Amino acid sequence: MQRTLVILKTGSTFPDLVEQHGDFEEWVAEGLALANESVSVFDAQGPNPLPNPDALAAVVVTGAHDMVTEHAPWSETASAWLRELVGRQVPTLGICYGHQLLAHALGGEVGYHPRGSEVGTVSVTLLPAGRKDALLGAMPRTFPAYATHAQSVLELPSGAVRLAESEFERNHAFRVGECVWGVQFHPEFSEPVIRHYVDRQRDLLAKQGQTAEQLIEAIEPSPAGRILQQFGQLFEKRFAPAKRSQAHTGSHGPLEALLATALEVERGRPEGISCNLHQLV
Repeated sequence: MQRTLVILKTGSTFPDLVEQHGDFEEWVAEGLALANESVSVFDAQGPNPLPNPDALAAVVVTGAHDMVTEHAPWSETASAWLRELVGRQVPTLGICYGHQLLAHALGGEVGYHPRGSEVGTVSVTLLPAGRKDALLGAMPRTFPAYATHAQSVLELPSGAVRLAESEFERNHAFRVGECVWGVQFHPEFSEPVIRHYVDRQRDLLAKQGQTAEQLIEAIEPSPAGRILQQFGQLFEKRFAPAKRSQAHTGSHGPLEALLATALEVERGRPEGISCNLHQLV
């Protein structure tokens, strides 16, 4: 049975933005740069049961305008499903709401950030673990990324590795085991999208002593989309037999390093969570 990559759609962006530029799941799919037949979208708020983890090669959890602390029934169902994914070592990437939901699912603490909302182009810095990470390690040590969030991961799950931070946000990225990641920033956003988000939050920003005009002026190109591309490449390892041997010999790039590490895990790692190799190679 061929396993697929599922984009778990946890919410939608503003209706007028959908008309102009599409929705969260479309931006994620475009960023992954995979063939259409390799990706499917599942609505977490819909009536159907969540997919069987055994049928999945990888999962990306989108952002949403909801709050994790509202504990909506659909969100708590998705939380339990994410715990199952992690237990079965399915490669997973959570974005914004997905990042927070993943932390919540694994025992971390999510809540409103004490300094308010982080909106616009932010400077994200990789920590030492992030610079060695299979997914984030190819990024510059400090890079501009697009963010818009009121809630944050206030405390990481036990055993999670903190990978990146900004001046405002301590937990901009984390990893659990070898193949489960959360990022608070939006690697799927484009400049027009973040500009729209800044513009829609003028009143909120004014209350925080910021102006939308200044934040819009500060918007700059972001390389964060590379993270989605790399996650897509990780998934493609399952569908590229000719490349399998490259993961085991010679010098390794970030994604090849992930597979090499996972092979060592499979041979006998004493603790932690590894990647499920039959899904990757």
